Amino acid sequence: MNRRNFLTSCAAAGMVTALNLSLVERAFGQTQRTSRKVASVSPIRRSDEEWKRLLTPEQYSITRHGGTEVPYSSPLLNIHDRGTFACVDCDLPLFSSKTKFDSQTGWPSFWAPIAKRNVKQNIDNSLAETRTEVLCARCAAHLGHVFADGPPPTGLRYCMNGIALKFVKA
Repeated sequence: MNRRNFLTSCAAAGMVTALNLSLVERAFGQTQRTSRKVASVSPIRRSDEEWKRLLTPEQYSITRHGGTEVPYSSPLLNIHDRGTFACVDCDLPLFSSKTKFDSQTGWPSFWAPIAKRNVKQNIDNSLAETRTEVLCARCAAHLGHVFADGPPPTGLRYCMNGIALKFVKA
């Protein structure tokens, strides 16, 4: 490779890198701007007995003990109205209907939370593969998992248990 080809290749690689960074910034910028508008999330702490009193047995099993609902069993899967999906345990707004999409997995899926600060993530090694668990930032309810196989603009798929969410129509 001569010097001219080398320099041309380096310049092209630099432009591709800059373009990719711009696309990533655009994809995540919307969520970051939104998160600045949301007040900080104050944690809610309740005893196990309180959660049992407040939740149905199914909600308790999934949100407090990391269970998973049967695929295609959630009524939220087929909701396409405008509104917000909130934590069933504490009412914290988590996902907008604008980011909901049909992932064909059997669980309600979103490409971004309303605000990054409204959800927390933990490494989950409970199965043969390592996954990223998604929790409510306010009450630590198990919501589901996030995967890097979603649609643009983020490329993420927040695969949520419908029983961990409630829909609030706009």
